[in-house]
Amino acid sequence: MPELESTIERKLIEQLVYGESQWTYREDLKTEADLWANFKYILEQNNKDRLNGELLSDSEFEQVKNQLQFSSFYKAGEWLVGENGKVQVHVQRDTERLHLVVMNHEHIAGGSSVYEVINQYSALKTEEDTAASTRDRRFDVTLMINGLPLIHIELKNKQHSYIDGFWQIRKYIGEGKFTGIFSAVQMFVVSNGVDTRYFAAAGDTELNPKFMSGWVDQENNSVSDYLDFAKSVLRIPEAHEMIARYTVLDEDAKRLILLRPYQIHAIESIREASKTGRSGYVWHTTGSGKTLTSYKATRNLLMDIPAIDKAIFLIDRKDLDTQTTMAFQAYANNDLVDVDETDNVNDLKKKLKSEDRQVIVTTIQKMEILISKRLKEDTPEYQKIKNLKIAFVVDECHRAVTPKTKRELERFFGRSLWYGFTGTPRFAENPYPQLGDLPRTTEKLYGERLHKYTIQNAIHDKAVLGFQVEHNGPKNVADETDSSVYNNETHMLRVLDIILNKSYHKLGFQNGKGKTYEGLLTTSSIQLAQKYYDLLTKIKNGESSLKIDEKIKQVLPDFPKFAITYSVTENEEGSCVNQQKMQKSLDDYNGMFGTKYELSQIQGYNGNLNKRLARKDAKFKSRNEQLDLVIVVDRLLTGFDAPCLSTIFIDRQPMGPHDLIQAFSRTNRIFDKNKSNGQIVTFQAPKLFKESVDNAVKLYSAGSTGIAILAQWEEVEPAFRKALSALRVCAESPSEIPEMSMKEKKIFAKMFQSFDSLFAQLKSFTNYDDSMLEQYGITEQEYDDYVGHYKNVMEEIREEKTNDSETAIEETDVDQDYELMAYSNTKIDYEYIINLIQNIVTPTEEEEDITPEERQKKIDEAKQYVEELRKDNEKVADIMSDLIEEIEKDETKYKGQSILNIVENMKQDCIEKVVSEFCESWYAMKGDVMYAAMHYRNGEIPNESVIKKNVDYTSYKAEQEKALPKFKYYSRMIAELKETLEKEIKPLIASI
Repeated sequence: MPELESTIERKLIEQLVYGESQWTYREDLKTEADLWANFKYILEQNNKDRLNGELLSDSEFEQVKNQLQFSSFYKAGEWLVGENGKVQVHVQRDTERLHLVVMNHEHIAGGSSVYEVINQYSALKTEEDTAASTRDRRFDVTLMINGLPLIHIELKNKQHSYIDGFWQIRKYIGEGKFTGIFSAVQMFVVSNGVDTRYFAAAGDTELNPKFMSGWVDQENNSVSDYLDFAKSVLRIPEAHEMIARYTVLDEDAKRLILLRPYQIHAIESIREASKTGRSGYVWHTTGSGKTLTSYKATRNLLMDIPAIDKAIFLIDRKDLDTQTTMAFQAYANNDLVDVDETDNVNDLKKKLKSEDRQVIVTTIQKMEILISKRLKEDTPEYQKIKNLKIAFVVDECHRAVTPKTKRELERFFGRSLWYGFTGTPRFAENPYPQLGDLPRTTEKLYGERLHKYTIQNAIHDKAVLGFQVEHNGPKNVADETDSSVYNNETHMLRVLDIILNKSYHKLGFQNGKGKTYEGLLTTSSIQLAQKYYDLLTKIKNGESSLKIDEKIKQVLPDFPKFAITYSVTENEEGSCVNQQKMQKSLDDYNGMFGTKYELSQIQGYNGNLNKRLARKDAKFKSRNEQLDLVIVVDRLLTGFDAPCLSTIFIDRQPMGPHDLIQAFSRTNRIFDKNKSNGQIVTFQAPKLFKESVDNAVKLYSAGSTGIAILAQWEEVEPAFRKALSALRVCAESPSEIPEMSMKEKKIFAKMFQSFDSLFAQLKSFTNYDDSMLEQYGITEQEYDDYVGHYKNVMEEIREEKTNDSETAIEETDVDQDYELMAYSNTKIDYEYIINLIQNIVTPTEEEEDITPEERQKKIDEAKQYVEELRKDNEKVADIMSDLIEEIEKDETKYKGQSILNIVENMKQDCIEKVVSEFCESWYAMKGDVMYAAMHYRNGEIPNESVIKKNVDYTSYKAEQEKALPKFKYYSRMIAELKETLEKEIKPLIASI
C-alpha cells in the first residue's frame, strides 16, 4: 500500500523539527485566530523595549492586522524586504508612533527569529463566499517565521502526481484562502513524496506549472525525495535565506521570483571565493536567468563581505539598449542596496569617491576613460579611487571586457576581485584572437570556473527549452557563401512566405488570439533589413504577389504586426536614406500603437519596443498592443529576454559558436504550456549552418547535441507514420475506445500520447501542410475524436488510482501529467478574456490613474472578445457579458478578487441549477446526475445504470397525473438527460 498522506505529513514534520533543523512543531495552532494570537505574542516579546513593557491593546493590534492584509503576494514581498533588513509594522499609541520589528533578516538562524511549523490549518469559508462550490479547506504543512506563514507545503501520496498539489494551491488562491495572515506567503512547495517542486507565490491566473522548479545539488544532481528536499532547502538557515536572500521582486512584471538552485549555488560559490580573495567565472547557459543571478551575486557581495567598498556591475555599452540595466533597476527597486546607473564619467568618479556602499552599474567604456583620462596621478582623489577594494561583476564576460582592457583595469585597481558571468565562455576551441601574451580563454582571463550549468543541464531541469532547427537555405548551391544567391527579391519573398504562411505552429496560432508568439528576423545589414521591411509593408497592403493565407487571417486578421530596430551605432554611417526610412518605420509604429516617437527619441522607441516584445507588463498582454515580428541586424540577439518569443528566422551566413548560441537562446525561454521548444529557421548556407550549429551546441553543452537539438523532419516524419500505425492497431477508429477493457484503454492512452507528441512536432516544421493528412490517412476531425476519448480514458485512469488497487499503480505506465500538444484551440481563449477582465478590475499601479475613456476602451475590447467567444460558447459568453456589465456599472466591484474564480463559481452555480431542476422533474438523485454532468464526454453518460437504479419512480408516479410507464420513463429520462448535458452543461464544463 502507498503511504497515506498523513504519514508523509508526519514524517516531513519530524524531519523539520529533528536535530539542527530548528523548527518547532506547534500542534496547537489550527485557526486564523490562533495564528494572530501567536503572532501578537512573538511581536510583543521581540519589541518589549519599544512597547515600554506594555502589551498591545486590541485596537493597537487591529492597526497591525490591517497592515498585514496584503492585496497580493508581491505586495507582501515588498513589505518583507524591510528597511535595512528590518521588517516593521507601525502603531499609533496616543501621541507616539511605535515602530515594531516583525523580522530582522540579519538574525537568520538566531537572534530574534522564531521558527515554527504547523499542519492541518483550517482555512474557513467566509461570509462573502456565496458560491456553492466554495467550502472550508485544510492546509497540509506551513512554515512560519516570527509567526508569519511564509512557506506553504501541499502533500500528496504516491498515487497522485505532485501537479495535483499545484492545482489545489491554485484553486485555494482563487477561492481567497490565502488572505489575512496567509497573504504573506512567499513560497509554495508541492510533493508526492518522490517528486518535489517549489515555486513563488502568485495570483491564480499568473501561476504556471512550467515555472515550478525542482532542487539540484552543487553538481546538478536531482534532489526530488521530499525528506531530502527538506534537508537541503527547508531547514534553517536555508529556508529563511530563501525568503530573505533568494527571493527577488520584479518591479516591471510585479511578481515574485524565487531563484532556482543552480542560481543559488553560483552565488554561494562566488561568496566563498570572495572570502579568500579569489576571482573566477560562472558558466550558466544563456536563457537560464543569468542577469538575475549576477544581480543577486553583486548585491550579496556588498552585503556579505564588509571589506568590499564597492560592487560594480560592468556591461558593454552595446548592452545599454538591451534589458540588463532595466532588469537591474526592476530587481533593485525594493532592495536594500541602491543600484546607480552612471550617466557620465564624472558621475562615475563621484560615486567611486563617495562613502556609500552601493552597487554601481556602468559601462566598460566609462571605466576606461576614467582611469586613462580623468584621474591625475598622485592626487588624493587618484589614490582614494586606486586603493578601493572593488568587486567587479561582468555580464556576458566573454565579450564585454577585452583581455587588454581587463589587464589595464586590474593594474589600476590592484585590490580588485573579478567575477565573470557567461553563457558562452571562450575555450581553447574558440579562443580570443592572439594579442601578445594576453589570455585567450575565459578561464585564463578570470580564474577558475566557480559553477557550471550547461544547456544540457538546463533542458534536463526544464529551466529552458530545447531547439528545433530547420535549414531552409537553397540546396545544391556550388558556393553557399555567394551573397548574390540571397540578395534578391525572389529569395526574400520565399523567406517571407515561410514566415507568414508556414509558421502557424511556430508562432503559436493554435493558441488563439492574444496568445500567439513572436518572431525575430535577422539579416546581415541595415539595407537588407529595410528591404524586408518595405516588402512586408507591400504584402500587408496587398501590393505583392505573395498573399497571406486565410487560415492565418482567421486567427489574426491584423497579421503581421511588425517593426524594425537596429542599434544607433550600426547606423552611424547614416545617410539621409537611412534617416528617412527609420522615420517612416517610426511613423508606422506610432500609427499602430498610438505612440509619438521621432528620430531624436530612438532610445525611447527601442525601450518601448523591448517592453512590448517582452510582454511582461499587463498592458502588453492585450492583442491590440502586441507585435508578431521584429526585423533586426544585431540588436536583441544577446541579453534580451522575451519568453513569448518563439522563433528566430536567420537570413544571413552562420555566425561564430558563441554568437549562434546567444541568438538561438532568445527563443527557448519557458512561457506557456504549448511552447515546447525554441524554433530556429535558417535561410542561407544549409550545409555550413548545420555544421556550425552542431559544433556550437557540442561546445556549449559539454560534448553532445542529444538533448539540446530536437530531431529533424527526416527523423520525425517516419516516426509519426509509425506512431499512427501503432495507434490504428490499438484503436482502428475512435468509436472502438469506449468498449475497450481498462487494460486496453491504458495501452491506448500511452500510444496516443506518443502519437500526439510526434504530431505536434510534425506540425511545427515549415515542411508540414494540412493537405498531407490525406496521404497519412487521418483527418483533423478524427484526431479531435481520438482526443475526446483520450480525455475520458485519462479521467477513468485517475479515478481508478484514486479508488486505489495496487495493481492499477503497477500497470499504469501512462504519463498522468501529459498535456496534449497537437490539439489546436483557435477559438477565443477563455483564460485570455479572464485576464483582460482581471486587468480592468485590478489594474497595475501605473494603470490605476487611467482616464475613464481608456478604461472604457479596455471594457469594449473585452466585450468584443466575448462576442467572438459567443460563436463557440453562448453559455459562457452570457456569464462573461453579465460580469462585464456589472463591472462597467461599478468599477470597485470585484476589485482585488480573482475573476477566474468568480467566473468558475458562476458556471458552477449554473450547473447546480440545471442539475437540480432536472432532478426535481425526474426524481433522480442529485449526486448521481452531478457526477454524470462532470464526467459527460462524447455523448456517453458514464453512470447511466447507477442513475436508473437510484431514481425514485414511485414518487414520480404518485405525483404525475399522466405518468409514463416504467420502461418509457427510463428511456425518456435518459434521452432528456443527454440533451440537457449536451446543450446546457457541456458548454459550461468545457473550460472548467
